[in-house]
Amino acid sequence: MIIFCVTCFNNLFYSVCRNAFPLLNFLPSPNNPPTPPFSPASSLLTFPPHHHCGDLKLEAAMVDVTKWPLFSLLSSEERAAVRQACVYGTSANEVIYSTHGNEVYAFGLNCSGCLGTGDSVSTIVPKKLDFLQGKKIASISYGSGPHVLLATEGRTFVQTFHYYISDGQLFAWGHNGYSQLGNGTTNPGLSAVAITTNLQNKKVTEVACGSHHSLALTHDGDVFAWGYNNSGQVGSGSTANQPYPRKVCGCLQGKTAVGITCGQTSSMALVDNGEVYGWGYNGNGQLGIGNNSNQLSPCRIATLQGLCIQQIVSGYGHCLALTDEGLLYAWGANTYGQLGTGNKNNQLSPVQIMADKER
Repeated sequence: MIIFCVTCFNNLFYSVCRNAFPLLNFLPSPNNPPTPPFSPASSLLTFPPHHHCGDLKLEAAMVDVTKWPLFSLLSSEERAAVRQACVYGTSANEVIYSTHGNEVYAFGLNCSGCLGTGDSVSTIVPKKLDFLQGKKIASISYGSGPHVLLATEGRTFVQTFHYYISDGQLFAWGHNGYSQLGNGTTNPGLSAVAITTNLQNKKVTEVACGSHHSLALTHDGDVFAWGYNNSGQVGSGSTANQPYPRKVCGCLQGKTAVGITCGQTSSMALVDNGEVYGWGYNGNGQLGIGNNSNQLSPCRIATLQGLCIQQIVSGYGHCLALTDEGLLYAWGANTYGQLGTGNKNNQLSPVQIMADKER
């Protein structure tokens, strides 16, 4: 996940750029910090000199991290050393960041031990996360439980696709009342644990968190899920909680996933042919399948048939999808107008947004 953002860019440009880098996620705009309950997961912000992907070149830009209040606690020298940063928590009150020297630090409120420092004590002094010494962060996500998933990045070059994939180590910590850490217990995770069950010989390239469930995407296109499953969000065909990572099959069997995202109690996967599948809670139509019935296993969004979806993202109970032609679709909960349809009606199927605007 190596990318940068410029605060004046609009949200659509964020989506297009994130899509250009399969391993990347974006931090929400510093001018609009995550506000619960609509942002169950966090994203990562990085500041490289530049990055190439095909014909797209993103030049470096200086980002003023002090727009996030937590960073004002750091000295100017410490802020200058930040290479990657992930701000999360119900009021953007926790942060994990890495330096140009590949050292990783955390500080903030530390609710349920979600900083991974070995305790649940709040700290305004950054603490080094020794388990990540010398490693780069490929993907990180925060569930509103709270729990945190993190995948590390290596330098394995995939010749077929011409990009680097992560070395795929998966770590988890924080709240674990529903086994959302994937370690087979419900004990709190004050320190990070490596999650390996059912992931042997797999490289995790992306992670996503719901409120109390988790998803992981591997380098070979498999999706694994675990944790709380009251609405089928684990995709196992039942509502039994899942204590370890379990491969999501059903309609995803034999398909290659290239993206994952979680709502509060729902899950979505994007496959390499542009199809989108959803499962879990559907009370607001967030699965986009034309009804509001929960789905215990993956179900394809038929309304998007014929479109090549390049990226999907989820809020608490709604979803957005971006096509290869720059078209934006939205569905699900709309109580606050979050779909951008001009009204506050929920949408059970994807509808095109900003159809009259420039792509």
